[in-house]
Amino acid sequence: MASPRTRVLIVDDEDNHRRTLAIGLRLEAFDVQEARDGEAAIELCESGADFDVAIVDLMMPGINGLDLARRLRTRRPDVRVVLTSAYHLSERQLERADVGAIGFVPKPYHLDELVAFLRAKVPVSACA
Repeated sequence: MASPRTRVLIVDDEDNHRRTLAIGLRLEAFDVQEARDGEAAIELCESGADFDVAIVDLMMPGINGLDLARRLRTRRPDVRVVLTSAYHLSERQLERADVGAIGFVPKPYHLDELVAFLRAKVPVSACA
C-alpha cells in the first residue's frame, strides 16, 4: 500500500517560479496543484479540490496573499497556509495579520528548506 502524500496547492502569479516549485515538490513525492492567482485558488477550493497545505505568495494582483489565506481558512479550516514573498514578514507581523498561517518562508528559498518546513509542519495524518 502506498504511503499518503501531502497535497499541496501552490498559488503564485510568477509562472516560472510556480512551475519550478511544482516540479520540485512532485519530485519530493508531494501531490501538487497550481493556481496563478487568488481567484483561481478560490475556484479550485469551491470546485472541491483537495489539498492539505497552500503555499501562497503575498504579493499578487487581485486577491493578495493575506486575503486569500483568510478566505481559504474560512472555507476550509483544516487547510494549512504557508505564506511566501520576496518581501520580509516577521513572526510578529504574521501573528498580527491573523490569517491562520502556519508560517512564512521568504523568497528566495531552497527547495530542501521548504520541503523540510512542510514535512515538519504538515503531519502525515493530515494527508490520510
